[in-house]
Amino acid sequence: MIGTLPEEYLRTKQQIREFVQTDLEPYAEDVEVNNRIPEHILEKMKQRGLFGLTIPKAYGGGGMSKLEFCLVEQELSKTHFAFLDIISLNNGLGSKSIVLDGSEAMKRKYLPQLASGRLISAFALTEPNAGSDAAGITTSAVRQGDHFVLNGMKHFITNAPIADLFIVIAVTDPELRTRGGITAFVVEKGAPGLTIGHVHNTMGMRGAHKSEVIFKDTPVPVENVIGEVGKGFQVAMKTVDDGRMGVASTSLGMAERLLELSIGHAQRTMRNGKPLADSQAIQWMLADMGTEIYSAQAMIYATAAKIDRQEDAALEVAMCKLYASEMVGRVVDKAMEIFGRGGLRKGSTVERMCRDARILRIFEGTAEIHRVIIGRYLLKGKRTAYAAVEKQASGQGGRA
Repeated sequence: MIGTLPEEYLRTKQQIREFVQTDLEPYAEDVEVNNRIPEHILEKMKQRGLFGLTIPKAYGGGGMSKLEFCLVEQELSKTHFAFLDIISLNNGLGSKSIVLDGSEAMKRKYLPQLASGRLISAFALTEPNAGSDAAGITTSAVRQGDHFVLNGMKHFITNAPIADLFIVIAVTDPELRTRGGITAFVVEKGAPGLTIGHVHNTMGMRGAHKSEVIFKDTPVPVENVIGEVGKGFQVAMKTVDDGRMGVASTSLGMAERLLELSIGHAQRTMRNGKPLADSQAIQWMLADMGTEIYSAQAMIYATAAKIDRQEDAALEVAMCKLYASEMVGRVVDKAMEIFGRGGLRKGSTVERMCRDARILRIFEGTAEIHRVIIGRYLLKGKRTAYAAVEKQASGQGGRA
């Protein structure tokens, strides 16, 4: 499908690739060592409008389509994960619920600041006992006059230590829960009773900070409800679906970078007087890597285009997230085999990506949860676009 992408999309992809290579990649090791993105790099990202690429133009953003933004995420993920993570969050989980379901006043208040990068956002859904099972959250929100009072704890929340704004999903009716008892809120940094708890130390994702967010009798104005009271689970799931495409695009970009590195290493490295690339075993590994990358690319681009046509793509989104996140794991394994001991060396891109890629099978719902989602869709008769076309064609007469 790459050859059929609009010219403007291809230009965007090339511009982001050049920005990655010129401005971001030279600081990848700096981020890994110091566990933070340098301020001057964040400023460059803001100047390029990267924090608001998907936010509608009416609110100061770029109004970018899903397919075009997938290309951006694909290129950003070829350097340090932290650069991709902060941009993906502000354009996706951290703003999408406001874009889709926020009131006009809420959009005018927050979206321009998110688009400019003046505000950094976080999406607070996950809890210690409610990760992939989002319906199991226990953080509560009780109405008291013109505000709600929040109590509970979220954890593993990306950007939380640096966030100015939190999209918080909480239970407003314990009896109804997902059937009308969960509500989404905007909570600003500095709200009484809101504190940042333990900052998680993870094996990968250096520079992309994640922590607990604690609410203790935190008041939130009624006007900060996103959408309708009781409809927060639907708000959250639409937002998470958007994030799943981000995980798929990230997986694709990482896998492409690993393939490029592996090809270069195989061509440069000599074994018994011959390039490593002459080995049939190496060629087979590269072939498998390239084939899986091509498959993921086709799935992601087609699904993103379907989303842009405003068609139901929930099944395809789950398939993209599942396949791409597992695909990059297999590509990482092969890259480590090709690099051998060099791939284990601390400070190597392959070693870093090996650690970073592992979370992609867990983010936005584990691989196991996605298999359940896909299986249930299929059992209910839902099919992919290709299967639907095939069924329609067979119904029109089958063979010529």
